[in-house]
This record gives sequence, structure tokens and C-alpha cells, in this order.
Amino acid sequence: MYRADYYEREGGGVRCKLCPHNCLINNGNYGICHVRKNIDGELISMNYGILSARNLDRIEKKPLYHFYPGRTIFSIGSVGCNLRCKYCQNHTIAQGDFSHVFERAGKTSPKTVVEQALRFMDDDNIGIAYTYNEPIIWYEYMRDIAVEAKKAGLKNVMVSNGYIEEGPLRELMEVIDAFSIDLKGYSEEFYKEITGSTLAPVKKTLEIIAKSNRHLEVEYLVIPGHNDDEVEFRKLMEWYRDRVGEGVPLHINRYFPQYRMTIDPTPVETLVKLFEIAREYVNHVYIGNVGLELGRDTICPGCGSRVIERRYEINYSGAVGGRCYRCGRELEGEGYE
Repeated sequence: MYRADYYEREGGGVRCKLCPHNCLINNGNYGICHVRKNIDGELISMNYGILSARNLDRIEKKPLYHFYPGRTIFSIGSVGCNLRCKYCQNHTIAQGDFSHVFERAGKTSPKTVVEQALRFMDDDNIGIAYTYNEPIIWYEYMRDIAVEAKKAGLKNVMVSNGYIEEGPLRELMEVIDAFSIDLKGYSEEFYKEITGSTLAPVKKTLEIIAKSNRHLEVEYLVIPGHNDDEVEFRKLMEWYRDRVGEGVPLHINRYFPQYRMTIDPTPVETLVKLFEIAREYVNHVYIGNVGLELGRDTICPGCGSRVIERRYEINYSGAVGGRCYRCGRELEGEGYE
């Protein structure tokens, strides 16, 4: 068993300080994440070393469009999550009771994960992505892998809901190179009803990362009737421009029915309208989960040239040394050849 970080003893239980839920966990019980357990007054990370998935993915799948475009990344996940999204697309590994997994699953050491990642270097692998379920509640294992990965010259990428306390986040930023953060809406009501959490900590996470030298891209899944109001979205974009930055790429994604949410998929015209609004505030806006040419390629915000084309393969011949081939404007991101 691996003792977790970021907790305090309180009364007869322990208070987890990893995420803003700050769960008070009695002996023998789990926090809301279903993976951090109080065992005799110690908070134990029950999913330390447990892998539910491992794949070699395109970096664009994270999605990261401005971080080593066209390359691959060794992607791993575990079990559990600190949110309760009604539309969770990975609910089989993110939601529920995982005690049976902890009893039977084998453990993989951080060094072994790095060794596995290094085997894919001939396949354009740049490093390791922590993804699929929520990596925040895999904190200690992710951090330990990331430290070993940095020693081996690998990049670390975190795909997350951003629901984490400032202290753990800042420690993690010492070893994570790029973040893909899922901003799920722009009202506290939405976050409470749909995700079982709150908006303010996610906004704080985005602002902290945006002020750092770490790469950041943001996802926004559009759910009809819940977070697609144009007036509210424009307010979101004003905050995004002012506090996150016009240079931080935004991915507007189409929702499909999943888990406990059965409403129809996002109309394409809604995605297009929000895309048009976002372009007023953000340099690079993309549309995901739908086969549109609009919002697929990277356009130079200086002269309008198409610098990266995304078809079946990635063609960034228009981005020479990370600059637009036509006007010479530097593009946001890193890893351009």
C-alpha cells in the first residue's frame, strides 16, 4: 500500500487536501474519488501502480494541437475520478466501486512505465500522457512516473478536469510539461448539477497554469440546453481572453449521449456559432468530435495562412521553425520542426 500525500488527521478520520472536495474520510471508507482510503488513520492511494489502459496515441487525440504536432505519446490511465459527470464517456473506469480491482490488479512500477514508453521512441513518441480517467486522483503515481520520465528526457502531459488544490498543482507543474484542461461550463449551477463539483477551482487552475511556462490547451464540451447559451459563452470568452489568454488554444467539442445523459448530440450549427464567437477572443479555436473542415486546421492569426493541415496525417509545412511561413509570426506552442 502507498501512503497518499496531502491529507490531515481530523477527529476520528482524515481530511484529504488533494482536491477541493476536501473529503473527511472515516476509517475504512473512501473519498468521493473511490480510490483514496482511510486505513487506520492513514490515507492510502489504493490505485497506485494500477493501469487500466495503455496505448500509443496521436498527441492530437489529447487534444493538443500546438504541442509537438504530428507526434505520438504513450498514454496511460487508471481508475476513479473526483467528479460525477452525468455524461462521462469513460464511466467504466472512472465511476463506481473499484475495490475488486484493488484486490486483483497487478502493480506496475514508475520505472517500468517509463521503460515501456521508451520502447516507442522509433514511433515518434515524445513521452507519457496521464489520461482516460482523472489523473488528479492518481496523483502520487503520476508524479513519481513523471519524475522518472523527466530523467529519461521524456515529456509529460496531463489531461484533466482541473479540479485540484493549488499546492498539489504547483508541485505537479514542476514535472508536467503540457496540460489539456476540460472546462465543462461557465456557471456554478452547471458544475453542481452536471459534475457534482464547483467552477471556481477550475478557473483558478487555468489561471495558474496560464501564468506559468507550461503549455496549456482547453477543451469545452457543448451540451445542448446546459452550457450552450450564447450570452453566457461570450462572458466565458471575455474571462478566457483576460485571465487565461488569447494565445491559449480552445477546443470546442461535440457532445454525444453517454452514461446517464441521453439528450441528443450537439447540433452542428451550435458548434459553428460558438466557434465564431470564440474566434473574436482567442487566436486558435478548433471544433472536435465532428467531421468539419471548419475548425480543423491551424490558421496563422497574423496573416490568415493555413500553417498546419489535419487530414489523415498532419502536415505543418506552413509552420517553419514554429513560425508562419508567409508572415513570420511566431505560433503558440512548442515542438514544431
